[in-house]
Amino acid sequence: MKKIVFIILIVLFLSCTNDSYSDLIETDTSINLKWSKAYSEDSIDKSLIGLKWALSYMGAVLPKSNTGFIVNNNRIIMDLEKVGFNDNALKKLLILSNKIKNTSEYKQNNSVDIGRYVTLLLGASEHYYEILEIPNTLNEILNQYHLLPEKGYVNNSGVSLEHRIIQFSEQNGFNQLFFCQEIDPITGVVYEYETIELMTNGQLRFGIFDINGLRKNRVDAEHSNAGKPAKCMWCHESTINQLFTVQNNYNGYLTYPEFQNKLITYRESNRVMKLGLIDGVDFSQTQQHTYTELLYISFMEPSAERLSIEWNLPLSQVQNLLSNFSTHIYPEFPFLGELYDRNEIESIAPFQGLPVSTSVRETSSVEVNHLQ
Repeated sequence: MKKIVFIILIVLFLSCTNDSYSDLIETDTSINLKWSKAYSEDSIDKSLIGLKWALSYMGAVLPKSNTGFIVNNNRIIMDLEKVGFNDNALKKLLILSNKIKNTSEYKQNNSVDIGRYVTLLLGASEHYYEILEIPNTLNEILNQYHLLPEKGYVNNSGVSLEHRIIQFSEQNGFNQLFFCQEIDPITGVVYEYETIELMTNGQLRFGIFDINGLRKNRVDAEHSNAGKPAKCMWCHESTINQLFTVQNNYNGYLTYPEFQNKLITYRESNRVMKLGLIDGVDFSQTQQHTYTELLYISFMEPSAERLSIEWNLPLSQVQNLLSNFSTHIYPEFPFLGELYDRNEIESIAPFQGLPVSTSVRETSSVEVNHLQ
């Protein structure tokens, strides 16, 4: 009798093991992305470049070829397992994919809008942090680096409303930290912290932390205009920024010329290293990152023409649905035409996609986290 029970247990164990293994190997790592033309010069090839830059921001070490991507009419089929993500990132991206695939948008179209997908990556700070493994506390980052004794002082920032103290570690290949403290110039009280780290794929990794050193999804607008990590990406353009305004000199800190030269030296060294990378985006094409921005901007602020393609409806019908909504022109890209606010019109869409944060770059009234 004992022998029979033992055999049954062994069979059940092997059955469970095989089921788990089967689930693992049968996991679909591909996702279909729908391209919706957003302006006259738009093309699916430009959108593919923008997608690659977005993935690169998220840490992907992309192959130079189109491995992992299949372009078919107005679809890009992407295999997440083949585009250069590490195991942690892939795990988080597959969680996101599963939730996307369970929406009425994906079920109806067998795809997700590429602009929505990029917005879910870059415009959701918690997704950005989790996929890039930004620690929950500032000390976890600081403990990985040795900060040099010299410091820079910024009293005339183009971003911060406060003064800033900036420290940095030595640049050792694609390994360096820039550590910023936002301070009250009178009392010296620190309001919050920001970090920039170099990644091995040539991109920068951004973190924002509160006064207690706890990770948060955006800066305090009372003290800074830096917004969310996506705004940091947009401003830095994958580059270590130099100082854009003249600063005063303060005792105990690098002089303005010394600090400026230090930043330029680091920037140029990093630029040369990026140009020498075998895999990844083409850093010699410095403005290609704009294609990423156009993907999420044209999604968050679409024209009626774009919505007609996205919703699979005649333009006249879309215009009728939108008749009670106001339009605007995007100042940076006026060629996008008369645009609507995604937050206002999402409720009238013929299908519902996975919700996005109410803003990609700025503080959001709704900040999504689909990885919980």
